[in-house]
Amino acid sequence: MSADAQLGRLQDFIYDEARLIDEKRLDEWFELFTQDAIYWMPLARGQTLSDVHNSLFHEDKLLLKVRIERLKRSNAFSQQLPSFCQHVLQVPRLEPSLGAADHPVLRTPFAYFESRGEQQLSLTGVVYHHLVDEGTGLRIRVKQIELLNRGAALPSIQMFL
Repeated sequence: MSADAQLGRLQDFIYDEARLIDEKRLDEWFELFTQDAIYWMPLARGQTLSDVHNSLFHEDKLLLKVRIERLKRSNAFSQQLPSFCQHVLQVPRLEPSLGAADHPVLRTPFAYFESRGEQQLSLTGVVYHHLVDEGTGLRIRVKQIELLNRGAALPSIQMFL
């Protein structure tokens, strides 16, 4: 596969992942993660995954599953008016300094919108997807979300970024 075709495959994966969230196909989205996956939003700029520092969230695959199951329950208080979201992504680009050929890292600037009733939340930032090809397809090993205003008091985010 040519380098352009490989990059196109990686970019399509990122766009498809966001669409699964937007369409609330959360069980399918969950399957995109490796068994040892981390879904992470650092609090401080320059924070690394191994830092002993507070994060806005730092979840393994089990915690992701718990959140998904909670959102799916008909009696989830936070969803009595259901939340909907929309991702608007710039073109994902390879970050060669962070990954390797067999473990690519893509950087994707985004705008995220979440609505619930008459309220709408807007967030912007950059997502880093650390990907692996497990033979059955691409999977996410780390999804790192760096919000532009990460130091601000943030409202409750109901869906997944």
